[in-house]
Amino acid sequence: MPRGLLAGIDAGTTSVKVLLMTPEGEQVALGRAPTVWTRTEFGEETSAGEITAAAGTALADALRQAPDAEVLAIGVASMAESGILVDAADRPLAPVIAWHDTRDRAELEQLVTELGGEAFSRRTGLPLWTQWSLTKHRWMRAHLPESAAAVRRYNVAEWIVRGLGGEPVTEYSLASRTGWLDLHTGTPWTAALDWSGAPATLLGDLVAAGTPVGRADATGVADAAGVAGAILTVAGHDHQAAAVGVGAHREGDEFDSAGTAEAILRTSRPGLPEETVAALAAAGITVGRHVAPGRWCLLGATQGGLILGKVQAALGIDRAGLPRLDDAAASAADVAGAVTMGPGAGDVAIDRAASPGEVWRAATRAVTAQAAALSERLTAASGPRADLVVAGGWTHSRAVMAAKEAAFGTFRRASVPEAGCRGAALLAGVAAGIYPDLDSAPAYPPSPD
Repeated sequence: MPRGLLAGIDAGTTSVKVLLMTPEGEQVALGRAPTVWTRTEFGEETSAGEITAAAGTALADALRQAPDAEVLAIGVASMAESGILVDAADRPLAPVIAWHDTRDRAELEQLVTELGGEAFSRRTGLPLWTQWSLTKHRWMRAHLPESAAAVRRYNVAEWIVRGLGGEPVTEYSLASRTGWLDLHTGTPWTAALDWSGAPATLLGDLVAAGTPVGRADATGVADAAGVAGAILTVAGHDHQAAAVGVGAHREGDEFDSAGTAEAILRTSRPGLPEETVAALAAAGITVGRHVAPGRWCLLGATQGGLILGKVQAALGIDRAGLPRLDDAAASAADVAGAVTMGPGAGDVAIDRAASPGEVWRAATRAVTAQAAALSERLTAASGPRADLVVAGGWTHSRAVMAAKEAAFGTFRRASVPEAGCRGAALLAGVAAGIYPDLDSAPAYPPSPD
């Protein structure tokens, strides 16, 4: 069993995954533990302790599969927007509110009125949604008196790194999703902190992904003694870590994560004009700092995967029947009106007079056209697309891949197990000096000897 390994942790909404791999990029082990959420009277939340426990369980699961391994470095990526408020002794003060929780609807309305909606988007690169940390913080200040004692806030990945023995830092790509970071200067936006009732110390020291932030002492994460002494780094927002994991992190590269919700991530040069940033945010596209050094990230999404799932279900086709449906689509004609889509994923109707192959062909072409339109918007804002990498569950559909080839031309399909973990592990390798930079890290799949 290889001894010197890199660990990549991806703390997501559904589960925490831990990948152990060799510095050459070969996967050795994969651990997993569920992310536990609780439904309360206010909404969906978890706790700092639950996050620590899940990370420890997943890490221990991976280490059991490689009992003789020496972990050289650990990178931690995570979901964004959710965070842990602590007092001066690093004691958690409040629940961790789910990023998709909408209890802060009234606070969003107040933000638009008091800070100015366009001014907020122009300054932060974020659309006017209830997703961001600052409106949830203002909600906590109004409903949870104990939150007033907070002097610091950790994003999920930063909290896990802290629990492993790392320094108290905030990583730029995660900070970009809070609403407190000035996108253009890379510094805390004082007006937003003041508006949400947050102290100036809330974000702490800002660092780039891949920066070494201490060594693991394994005292804060259960059953993780095998990582003691490993160099630690915060690998940032999980979507961007996944782009690194599939090698789509250079300027102009685009990562199409074709899952239940189809996310399109474009790596951009920094310094887009404020007017461009505001226009992208108004179109539902976020602009933020990237985990790749010296880059920005443009991130948009469609409901393409949800729509395909609904069409598949309406046709009465299960997963086992998808290859036959793809075959039928390949020989089907283009039939106008075979699928009709409204503004939402639920607004989908199929023409029962059309054959299943005709319906499936129409559906795959329609959702791919949505993705292509989003990609064209990113090109108009940031310049030509370079490498296009497609990953995710729908890459297993030949009809979807054929539709993408027709719409996009040449692209690279990456069947990367846990791309976010792999990206986090590569950033750990940068932090440890194993790779001089991300461009020196092994490609996927690893090159044969």
